[in-house]
Amino acid sequence: MKDVPEVTFPFTPPAPGEAVELAEGVLWLRVPLQNFRPDHVNVYALDDGDGWTVIDTGLDSPRTREVWEMFLSGPLRGKPVRRVLVTHHHPDHVGLAGWLQAKGAEVWTTRTAWVTARMLTLDEQDRPPPETLAHWRRLGVPGEIIAERAAKRPFNFADCVSRLALGFRAIGQGQEIVAGGRRWRVEIGNGHAREHATLWGIGHEIVVTGDQVLPGITPNLGVQVSEPEADPVGDWLASCRRLGALAGTDQLGLPGHRRPFLGLRARLAELLEHGEIGLDRLEAFLSEPRRAADCFAVLYGRTIGSGEYLLALNEALGHLNRLTRAGRAVRESAPDGAWRWQAVAGAARRDELATDMPDASR
Repeated sequence: MKDVPEVTFPFTPPAPGEAVELAEGVLWLRVPLQNFRPDHVNVYALDDGDGWTVIDTGLDSPRTREVWEMFLSGPLRGKPVRRVLVTHHHPDHVGLAGWLQAKGAEVWTTRTAWVTARMLTLDEQDRPPPETLAHWRRLGVPGEIIAERAAKRPFNFADCVSRLALGFRAIGQGQEIVAGGRRWRVEIGNGHAREHATLWGIGHEIVVTGDQVLPGITPNLGVQVSEPEADPVGDWLASCRRLGALAGTDQLGLPGHRRPFLGLRARLAELLEHGEIGLDRLEAFLSEPRRAADCFAVLYGRTIGSGEYLLALNEALGHLNRLTRAGRAVRESAPDGAWRWQAVAGAARRDELATDMPDASR
């Protein structure tokens, strides 16, 4: 491959139930995601000779299982899946790991990803708990939206993630793995998910980026009610800087969504610039006190629908926490109980982003 100064897309997506060979023994498959954006998740199958290592799985649903049966009898040629490598704990990536585990596969993932996924499948809620409602009030969610959400079953991992049986193989920073006749080094990223595993080719130019590095879109960097002071934006920017130092110009990136791409170094540079500009824009918007729910327009530049409202809210909090952690904004509780953020005049700007705390992946 020649030097690639910008991001390009050399492959056309596979048809439903089929695969595209990206390199010898490396297949790209796509699993549909209903009622999600993006509407698919990428799965990669690495040929181990007597079986397959698959990377990520899609949600657990009747449709997804049907698609997987097509994969198993079609492009995977009836050979068993012996290993499922899960990049991170989000349901569109771990959803069918337990189902494949029950068919004989071993699950490999980071310890944080496995513990978090298993915990969340066991934490089934019929209605949002009181602490979640209080969290939404602090973020300035309108009362009518809170009332509507309070009366409905919230999103549950148990609804779309198959049960993970006890027993898995933990992977970690710097570990070497052999899969598909190739050697890979695990590099851990953070921000989108704690301990997100990426795989960097050793002696070849393929990098499994998962959701840590996506082409065309940025990963969601949301704060959950379980850790309201978290700084996922800072963690992610720090991870992008570290991974950017490893990236070259001719690597083929295999993302969790969209298409495989060339130009990994360029894409990481784009993501860093985009993240910094977004924080600058938000800081300028905070010239007056603002609630988290007030920040959608400046962050996203479009109307946020009800289906993506909570994702947008969590990500708005992530950006506000970054500015607060960096000393560029302060947060106060108003008489109505909602938090409000305001910029700090003369605060340090983008050249100090993500340097006030260590990257947890180091």
